[in-house]
Amino acid sequence: MSTMTIPKLREMKKDGTKSACIVAWDYQMARIADRAGADIVSVGDSVGVNLWGHSHPLEITMEEILVAAKAVRRGVESALLSCDFPFGPLQEGAREAVGAAIRLAKEAGVDMVKLDGAADFPEAVEAVTRAGVPVFAQFGITPQTALKYGVAYSQAEGAVVPEEMVEQFVAEAKRLESAGAVALNFTNSGPVVGPAVVEAVSIPVLGGFGGGPWLDGRIRMSTAAIGYSAKWIDAEPTTYANVGRIAFDALTECIADIRGEKHLRGQG
Repeated sequence: MSTMTIPKLREMKKDGTKSACIVAWDYQMARIADRAGADIVSVGDSVGVNLWGHSHPLEITMEEILVAAKAVRRGVESALLSCDFPFGPLQEGAREAVGAAIRLAKEAGVDMVKLDGAADFPEAVEAVTRAGVPVFAQFGITPQTALKYGVAYSQAEGAVVPEEMVEQFVAEAKRLESAGAVALNFTNSGPVVGPAVVEAVSIPVLGGFGGGPWLDGRIRMSTAAIGYSAKWIDAEPTTYANVGRIAFDALTECIADIRGEKHLRGQG
């Protein structure tokens, strides 16, 4: 398997080949995503909500996200490794952003850092880039900027950037490219504004929720893709698998075998 690079991502955009970014927070899932052919494996600040039960992604700390990033780094060999900034360093200024980026690069070995709300901080994007850490810039209606657009965090997934804001987001994308961003994460792009942004810049434009095939690539949480959630125990997910139910059934049977004094599968 070849090693992905930032220049290769740009070539994929030119060739019309879609890039795939999978969000992972642990070693095993990172290995699986890497082997499956992900171009980017991203350590999202969503780890706090989805893995550790936080109520909001703003709660995640640098120390917590470093734990996840180090684990994922050990599992990724071929994909580019991206890691989200926790809320705080970017908003505090360029100097703090550079410090956070250096920590993630030195301590966790990330290939690039993802900055949510980056369009409001082009000077920080430029400073981090100048420090030698590539920037994956996130903008649109994002978890960290939703309130700015009058959208609650709980409603951010499913929001769509209004079509009349096309000029604003094209300008933001160009500003981020000029500041040195190597790729963009346009959240909730929609089928009108999204293509306009893709055409306006030469760097790849990917999207998580609210994105679509009109972008240069897509971002998907590994847990969402495979249905790894307790909520799917009693419902059919619209995902590629129902790992939540598989895990529930397996553990239910394991517990029954323990109580029934039976041999446990896979043990010896």
